Amino acid sequence: MTEPQRTPTPIDAIAESWVDTLVDIDPLVGTYIGRDEVNDRFGDFSPAGHERFVSEARAVIAALDATEPVDDVDRVTRTDLRTELTLDLESADAGLHLRDLNVIASPAQGIREIFDIMPTATVHDWANISSRLKALPEAVAGYIETLRSGVSRGITPARRQVREVVQQTKRYSAPDGFFAQLAADAGPADGQLPASLASDLNHNAGQAAVAYHSLTDFLAHELLPVATEADAVGRDIYALQSRRFLGATIDLDETYEWGIDELRRMVNEQESIAREIAPGASVEEAIAFLDGDASRKLHGTDALQRWMQETSDRAVEELGRSHFDIPDEIRTIECMIAPTQEGGIYYTGPTDDFSRPGRMWWSVPEGVTEFDTWRELTTVYHEGVPGHHLQIGQAVYNRAKLNTWRRQLAGTSGHAEGWALYAERLMQQLGYLDDPADRLGMLDGQRMRAARVVIDIGVHLGKQHPDGRGVWTAEDAFEFLGANVNMNDGFVKFEVNRYLGWPGQAPSYKVGQRIWEQLRDESMRRKGSAFDIKEFHRNALDLGGVGLDTLRQSLLAE
Repeated sequence: MTEPQRTPTPIDAIAESWVDTLVDIDPLVGTYIGRDEVNDRFGDFSPAGHERFVSEARAVIAALDATEPVDDVDRVTRTDLRTELTLDLESADAGLHLRDLNVIASPAQGIREIFDIMPTATVHDWANISSRLKALPEAVAGYIETLRSGVSRGITPARRQVREVVQQTKRYSAPDGFFAQLAADAGPADGQLPASLASDLNHNAGQAAVAYHSLTDFLAHELLPVATEADAVGRDIYALQSRRFLGATIDLDETYEWGIDELRRMVNEQESIAREIAPGASVEEAIAFLDGDASRKLHGTDALQRWMQETSDRAVEELGRSHFDIPDEIRTIECMIAPTQEGGIYYTGPTDDFSRPGRMWWSVPEGVTEFDTWRELTTVYHEGVPGHHLQIGQAVYNRAKLNTWRRQLAGTSGHAEGWALYAERLMQQLGYLDDPADRLGMLDGQRMRAARVVIDIGVHLGKQHPDGRGVWTAEDAFEFLGANVNMNDGFVKFEVNRYLGWPGQAPSYKVGQRIWEQLRDESMRRKGSAFDIKEFHRNALDLGGVGLDTLRQSLLAE
């Protein structure tokens, strides 16, 4: 059923204008939401580019403050947009852009990663790719200028992050690296590239690789010697980042203690299920038993991709009949093997017109050829339906009520990832994880997310280690995570490096889940027998992405 079209308001106009401004300032945002007119360029990564962003953000805050909401939709838009922009200004004042380098989510990765989601079907698409490759050296130069400005002010990233990113940028710029492979594989779906475009593309890809080589050289020889030795960012920066990733203010000390208790609960639950899988077995023994079960293994990335797609399609079909109203536009999700080999699984949302559907990406590390379905089933639900794809796709679909900013750009990690973990538990409650092996796999992930809360807050705030050994160190973090996940050393290293360089983000998953569950339980308590879980989910998802404080205010308003 199509919702009646809501008449746009002055606050909608401010939000729409901000989207246009943001796309102009940062064309990578435009590509992400399907604004193909900016696919041929990058924004300005230099200090001047950041100053323009700050100036524009201040103007939007002033416009919002001068405009009164006309309804609840407006109130949410103004609250969340103003909160996000205010956090941007606080981050600018703290100089965070001057030290913006980490192993997973900084311009060092983002400038390269945008090519993963660019359209490639036509000659025009490849012309855009070629033009963007041509513009890449200037983008990298601007980024280096920003980091140099940080050096001059004594604001630098941690040494550990610099060392790790150097290894990434080396791979990108290698003779057989990403850019060389992109040029080698170039070609539209409907034919061949014109010779002149193929030549330009090869040249521009080569220049992009040279630019990344220059970034590697800068990082290794200029930034590394002056980088910060300490991994921890301290309470002030951590509190700022926590608010950004959650859209909520939490008691960090209480949350740390809760994380310790939650981890203990996850361990106890795993131990109980392990005994269901094999009588008397420990968790490690149950895992060894399952790892030896050939019926639960996939061989090769082709088999992995097919299994992901079949599992996702089945969830959409079945849940769409019984538990959720899933519009036709979001019944398509594409499961992809990512072109990189960094490790990790992630989701990218659909474009506003659904011409590019939502996609689940699996970045398979080099050499990994076997996959265990019992470990990964819950991940497919997390990234797909009822997880990110349902959540984000529903917001995009809800254009009758939500402006473009609300549909495409609003929201926080705590809202999105918290919902995805909430969705994992929901699938257990709906009977999709009745196999003890699949439940063990779900708990394996949930235990890791609980351990993240303890590690992230523990290290960055210098908390006392739970075993009484003293104050947390980065080295403790590697040991602690290794004891709480069933993953190889490479995974543990990448994960901990991610927490150390991206403070506040990793806990947002489990803390977000906690807040989602608190809101459901509080709503249930208030409404009693009138509570309808489907209505709760529908009302929550219809808001689109919001900060968790805004979500609380909206769902519990009487």
